[in-house]
Amino acid sequence: MDSEYHANLINLLNSLATNGPTQNVENSLVANAPIQNGLYSTAAGKGANKIYGLTQCRGDISATDCAACIKNVTMVHGCSNSKNATLWFKWCFVRYSDRRIFGESDQSGMATYNETNFEDAKVVSEGLNFTKALASTTPNQPSMFYTAVLDVGQSGKRYGMAQCTRDLSKSDCGKCLDFQLATYLNIIGNKRNWDIHGSSCSMWFHKILITSSCNWHVLSSASVSVGSLICYPISSFVLGEMEMLLVLKLCVFI
Repeated sequence: MDSEYHANLINLLNSLATNGPTQNVENSLVANAPIQNGLYSTAAGKGANKIYGLTQCRGDISATDCAACIKNVTMVHGCSNSKNATLWFKWCFVRYSDRRIFGESDQSGMATYNETNFEDAKVVSEGLNFTKALASTTPNQPSMFYTAVLDVGQSGKRYGMAQCTRDLSKSDCGKCLDFQLATYLNIIGNKRNWDIHGSSCSMWFHKILITSSCNWHVLSSASVSVGSLICYPISSFVLGEMEMLLVLKLCVFI
């Protein structure tokens, strides 16, 4: 990477860190839908050294936590020698490239999971239907972010989330989620906790709920009541060591 491009990258990351948490962006799919969390895109430089960047926070966190997360991402330099990279924290991500990326679906991604934490056999089928429902429901949401709870009786509850970058169309969001789920299904299908982190869309499936909001939808044939949910404070996780490890592991060189 030449020095001019690297300087443009630093300027771009600084811009994302400053503007991402507070930029109000209206979703093109739903008129006047309030955007509570950061979505920001920008570019720096000219000609061959021009660089494009995009940042977005998870749809259930506050502007304050969004700002803290983006700031931490832009401080990570493990990808600074690549012209194309996606850096993920649990609560936000930053993507930059030497080509225009706004409004274009990118199906690259990766899955993280615990290889020894297997799901109960009777829950696997229900979990598959649950995640498919997440993928089909998310594109129709105002911010293309959706959370849901699967009640599996004596096996407890499972919590799922899906999100697309809001620069995508409704159609591209659905295609992205379907592609990611189909791509990684063979390795995550029987796991109790997993994440799929993509450049344009992501999905989460966990036994433990980690969120700042309790507005979760119940998807169950046996129950229609939300019941008692435990909401873990995000401040306990945003700056934690696990967040840094996640970023370093998910720094993708394209």
